[in-house]
Amino acid sequence: MLERRIKRMEEVLKKRQKDLVLFIERVRNQHNFSALIRTAEAVGIMDIYYSYEEGKKASINEAITIGAHQWVFIHEVSDPVKVLKEFRDKGFQIVVTWLGVDTLDFREVDYTKPTVIVVGNEVEGVSKELLPFATHKIKIPMVGMVQSLNVSVATGVILYEAYRQREKAGLYEEPQLTRQEIKEILYKWGYENVLKSKARSRAKI
Repeated sequence: MLERRIKRMEEVLKKRQKDLVLFIERVRNQHNFSALIRTAEAVGIMDIYYSYEEGKKASINEAITIGAHQWVFIHEVSDPVKVLKEFRDKGFQIVVTWLGVDTLDFREVDYTKPTVIVVGNEVEGVSKELLPFATHKIKIPMVGMVQSLNVSVATGVILYEAYRQREKAGLYEEPQLTRQEIKEILYKWGYENVLKSKARSRAKI
């Protein structure tokens, strides 16, 4: 069983996309936050960054993630502007969801490039402080009376377009992680996470 599980983890890691990143800004609802994590993990995203409102903490609903949060690296950031600037300086395009003017159909973006996808909270969207970093502002076309989707649904649509493009380009066929990186993450997943899980179980007894 252990050997099969390690093999499965290794297969997953070989498809992880180091240069496709999700940035979640101030999403307030734990159901949405958890659904975003689950979808990101499903398309092979390895790193998720998020900022939260001052004085509050994001919480994960494990009934929604179905454990997906254990297989990605989730980074809380206190200075989103600094983080996006660092990504931009590394050559990443910053793709921001936005309902204002000067937006592209989300399908017009080339997601095979190193990309950070930025989504904002349920009411206000992405903050105006982050908009200047946008390489592209995108929207999902709609023909109904309601002109916006739930943030987790909208992000799922965008992430699967990125997945479609990357799969077509063969980016899931060759590992982006080095052998050493895979080895280190396997250790973390297969050993450290097991110890943490056992510690939580003992704490509940």
